[in-house]
Amino acid sequence: MTTPNTKIVIIGGGAGGLELATQLGRKLGKKKKAEITLVDRNSSHLWKPLLHEVATGSLDDGVDALSYLAHARNHYFNFQLGAMTGLDRDSKKITLAEIRDSSGELLVPERDLDYDILVMALGSTSNDFGTPGIRDNCIFLDSPAQAKRFHNEMLNLFLKYSASHGEGDKVNIAIVGGGATGVELSAELYNAVEQLHSYGFKGLNTDALNVTLVEAGERILPALPPKIAGAAHQELSKLGVRVMTQTMVTSADESGLNTKEGEHITASLMVWAAGIKAPDFLKDIGGLETNRINQLVVKPTLQTTLDDAVFAIGDCSSCPKKEGGFVPPRAQSAHQMATRCYHNILAVLNNKPLKDYVFKDHGSLVSLSRFSTVGSLMGNLMRGNMMIEGRIARIMYISLYRMHQIALHGYIKTGLMMLVGGINRIIRPRLKLH
Repeated sequence: MTTPNTKIVIIGGGAGGLELATQLGRKLGKKKKAEITLVDRNSSHLWKPLLHEVATGSLDDGVDALSYLAHARNHYFNFQLGAMTGLDRDSKKITLAEIRDSSGELLVPERDLDYDILVMALGSTSNDFGTPGIRDNCIFLDSPAQAKRFHNEMLNLFLKYSASHGEGDKVNIAIVGGGATGVELSAELYNAVEQLHSYGFKGLNTDALNVTLVEAGERILPALPPKIAGAAHQELSKLGVRVMTQTMVTSADESGLNTKEGEHITASLMVWAAGIKAPDFLKDIGGLETNRINQLVVKPTLQTTLDDAVFAIGDCSSCPKKEGGFVPPRAQSAHQMATRCYHNILAVLNNKPLKDYVFKDHGSLVSLSRFSTVGSLMGNLMRGNMMIEGRIARIMYISLYRMHQIALHGYIKTGLMMLVGGINRIIRPRLKLH
């Protein structure tokens, strides 16, 4: 049974971790039946699928980011700022690293947190596969800070081009990885150029932009059906994106990317979005079982294979599917896992049997900025999958984010946020210019 002293600690405030903390706070924290603590290295949350919009300035993270402290206060859980560095399963403690300011002054010393139930929801980071020069020369869109870095460098490149009134080389941007992030970022860049031109960037137009999207596989969007991937490829080509498939990047330097075929792709700004892995410090943490990309191996109940008191959800977990294979690292997976983990934690506390997590694939949607949206809906309306595009696909794409907001804020507050968003679209610039 739950007691006020039952401590539930959730590491990671991404889509899954924050939704889980919110649900547990409302159910247990509000009635003081348990103490729920969320830990994250950042002070605010932004839905990860939106990072490409922050990178181009289509979205202002200062407006759309959610404060963990404020959300924790409103939903009856605690928040601790910090990065996890250690796990002692025998004494049921986790260690959080010290916090220092930009000048190196110690703000918060290293500290331990006790837990009865631990949930790892750390998400994933980009996997450069040890490719030489990638880490030093490419930006990974794993966090709002990295997205803002891209945004600043992008604006500087466009400003420099505009100052020369379009004389000289084009603005060369290369993106490695033909998954959703790479495809969506490619399209958003063309939207950004058009917006900046309307705001007075002289000489800057879509002809000035040279975007190269590099994919090692046979086609972009390998997680989607070939027909949909083909439609996206066609739309990107229409915009002016050079899409290179079956192209392996072997190294990067300050001037661009080098391919296995010996081609040098010139680029002033490079993004690596070609694979994921769980954070490196998770490798065998606390003696738990991990796979080759550092994911914690879990049973169908989402409990780790070697410790029932430790759960793992989202991208940092390796969860088997009944039909074979593993649950894909997507936002919808994290959302579903958070709900199953919530019910299983309640089952543990009430000495009831736990249920297996079953992944339900509702399809995938890819937004090509304001130009197009393509995707597939699976199993809901018909057998197999149904290809959708255009306005209907756009509405469905936006609804995925609304579902996340509803899970965090409820229907009324989400409705008010949509109203405020509509007003902001009228009174604010369409692109963040600073």
